[in-house]
This record gives sequence, structure tokens and C-alpha cells, in this order.
Amino acid sequence: MTEAQAHDQSMSTALIRSEARLLVPALMFIALVVAAVASLGTPLITSVATTFHVSLDSAQWTLTISLLSGAVATPVLGRLGAGPHRRATILATLAVVVVGSALTVLPLPFAWLLVGRAAQGVGLGLTALMMGVARDHLPEERSAATIALISVVSIIGAGVGYPLAALLAEFGGLRAAYGLGLLVTAIAFVTAWRSMPAAPEGRSAHVNVAGALVLAGGLLLVLFLAGERSLWSRHLAVAVTLAVAAVLLLCVWTVSELRTTTPLIDVRAVRHPAVAGANIAMFVGGSGMYLLLTLITRYAQTPNSAGYGFGLTTFVAGLVLIPFSVLGFVAGKLTPRVRERIDGPLLLAGSAAIVGGGFALFATARSNLAELLVAMGVLGFGVGSFSAAMPGVILAVTPKSETSSAMSFNYVVRSVGYSLGSAIGGLVLAAGTATGRLFPNDDAYTTAALVGVAAMAITTMASLALARRRSPETNPITAPVGVPGQGRSSRTGS
Repeated sequence: MTEAQAHDQSMSTALIRSEARLLVPALMFIALVVAAVASLGTPLITSVATTFHVSLDSAQWTLTISLLSGAVATPVLGRLGAGPHRRATILATLAVVVVGSALTVLPLPFAWLLVGRAAQGVGLGLTALMMGVARDHLPEERSAATIALISVVSIIGAGVGYPLAALLAEFGGLRAAYGLGLLVTAIAFVTAWRSMPAAPEGRSAHVNVAGALVLAGGLLLVLFLAGERSLWSRHLAVAVTLAVAAVLLLCVWTVSELRTTTPLIDVRAVRHPAVAGANIAMFVGGSGMYLLLTLITRYAQTPNSAGYGFGLTTFVAGLVLIPFSVLGFVAGKLTPRVRERIDGPLLLAGSAAIVGGGFALFATARSNLAELLVAMGVLGFGVGSFSAAMPGVILAVTPKSETSSAMSFNYVVRSVGYSLGSAIGGLVLAAGTATGRLFPNDDAYTTAALVGVAAMAITTMASLALARRRSPETNPITAPVGVPGQGRSSRTGS
């Protein structure tokens, strides 16, 4: 090699490293923004009800509709992100989120606010695409750590957005809080425009439109039934009918995915023991994690007149989430290093046990605010570790070209788990609320916490079972060269 060639190669390597340094913060920032913006509905429900003169149940839809649109959009974006037009898909999706953010700020009727929140929720589907970009364009050792952090920030985004939105709403009103969403989504769009690389050559992705519509219908019914708890108590026959319809739609979708040559999600790959086990753990674990998060924040805001609680304002209650976010991020940074010594499923089991410990703390010690902060910190560390370990378990047996699609399915499972956890918490607390009383009995929180302990015990056992089934010598999914587990660098082919 001549001196000139060596110099050119050195310059090329330096350029690649420089681009990688810029790409990593861009990926994390976009994942954080879409998660934080989607969670803006949580602290603003009361403000929406008073500003638009609607009921609290109607105002609740500003949160529910973003979760619904995110769950429906995620698998479609995951399939598009697996193709040659990933950069265009990312930019178009962020453009939709920016437009939706503008609708939440403009002085328009309540219906337009819901449209804007639905558009903001579409951005939740970008998290899996950020992982696909990291896996394609970063060195193998760097991509694993980056994917783990993307997974973590997509969860702790709620802890970042909650107190900021509550503070702005308290001092500047509802439009100021939503204005924060418009500002950060616009910055995210510019960031993506400047930093997102094109997908590797040779990719193809066809969206099965009919399958997408059937899946969307099934998911909408599932999440609607999980969110509308009063439907089960007041109109049981209607709820059961909708539940049966949801099951039938999802069964029809599964059959159609197995028969089509262009599946929205590779169902055969999802049935692989490692992927199926990880998704089961995500579903049950997600239910428990979101249950504890809602229990602690609701308990903190309950006035002392109920015989317990601390009567915190929305903003101060949002600050309770700081230990959750900080320790979640710390766990996300530590997990890739621990992953070098401990197998992924064992990490999932340990993380689920930590979250179970958070439930146990809340069940037995919540007499002062410091105890709530400790429980929230334990929850954050467990959730951060669990979220950081999850992508590695799935992607170890997934082709690089299917990264976005595989992780998008996992995020749909997570969304359904979160909705179920919220519904279970609401049902337990409602059952513990005496007739004529506004707040549940203190014992209802203990009962809900014990339900969470059981959920995390199931998650721990499922993860341990997955660890026993895994075989490190072979990779059961036929994947192209470059998939972890094939004995060659993941940068050698896509």
C-alpha cells in the first residue's frame, strides 16, 4: 500500500468515526423526543378538561389516542424502515409529528387537538427505525450499546416530559406546554434531515396493506378495551363482543401473514423460542412496570384528606419521576457492559426481579415521600436494565435487514402490556373504592402492588426458562452473513 493510499484510508476511517459520533446522539435525541411528546398527555389531562370544557374521560383521550396511533403505526413503519426508503420514512414521519404538534398549539376546537395528538403518537414507531439505523451504520460493538440506550430513552422519555410539561402548564397554560412539543419535534426533524443516512443497497420492503388494516383493527380494539375500564362494568356484553372481534381479527391477520410472500411482520421469526420468550417477558413485564409507575404517581397526588398520600401538585408529582429517569439511564449505560459477562435472558430475569423489589418496597413502605422516591429509583433501574437487555435477546437471532420490523413488533407488545397494566391498576383501585368515596382505600394500593409482584415473578420465570432454552452454539434462524451468532462481523453484509 502506498503512502497516499494509507493516508486516504486513514482519512476515510476518521470520517466514518466522526459520522458515527454525530449519529449516536442524533438517534438517541429523536427516540427521546418522540417518547416525551407522546407522553405529554399524562400531566395535561386536567388542563385539557378545563380549557376545552370537556369531561375528564374525554380529556383522557389526549393520551389514549397517541398510544393507539403509535401502536398501529409501529409495525407499518417497521416494515417501511426495513426497505430502501428508510430515510424518507423517518423524515415523513417526523413531518407528520411536527404538523400534529402545530395542531395542538393552534387555537382550534377539541377535535383538532385529538387529531394532533394522534399525529404525535405516530412518532412512537420511529424507535425501532432508530435501532435499525444504529445496527446498519455503526461498528458492531458500538451499535449494541447504542441500541440498548435507544430502548432505554424511549421509556424514560415520559420521566423527562412529564415535569417539564406540568411546569409549563402551571405557569404558561396548556398551549405553552404543547408548544414545547412543537419546538422539540421541529428540532428533531432538522436533526434527522442532517444526520440520517440512506439504507444499505439491496433492501426491499413491501407493505401488505390488507394485513396492516386487519392488524390495525385488532390492535385498536385491544387497546380500546384496555383503556375503557367502565365498558366492562357497565356494558359487559358489548365489551365481550368487542374482545371476541379483536381475537378474530388478530387470528385472521396471523393466518394471512403466514400465507403472504410480503408479510408485515415475519411471524415465523416471531415464533422462534428466543423471540417469542422475549416478547412474552416484555408483555407481562411491561404490564407490571407501567402498573407501578401509575400507582406511585397517583398515590403521591392523593390529598391527605383521604387518609394517605401527599397531595402533590402535578408539577411536583412529576419531579418524583426524576429518580426513575436518572437511574433508568444509568442502568442503560451499565447493561451493555454487564451483557458481556451475563447472558441476555438472565439479565432480563434479574431486571424483572429488581422491578419486583420496587413493588415490594411500595407495598410495605410508603409512609413518607422519601420511600416513594426510593421505590421509583428501584423501578427506574430495573426498567432501564430490562429495556437495555431486551433488544440484544431479539436481535441475536434476527437478520440485520429485519431489525426495524422485529423491534417494532416488540414495541407493539410493550404498548399492549402498558395498556393492560394501566387497566389492571385502575380496576384494582376501583374495586377498593367504597361507595360514595372519591379515593380508594389505602389497602387497594397494597393489593395492586402484590399483583405487580406476581407479574414480575412470572416475568422472571419466563426469562429464566428462556435462558435454559437458548443454545449459544447455533443460531436457529437462517440469517444472512453478519448476524450476531454467525461468527463474523455484522458489518459484512446486509
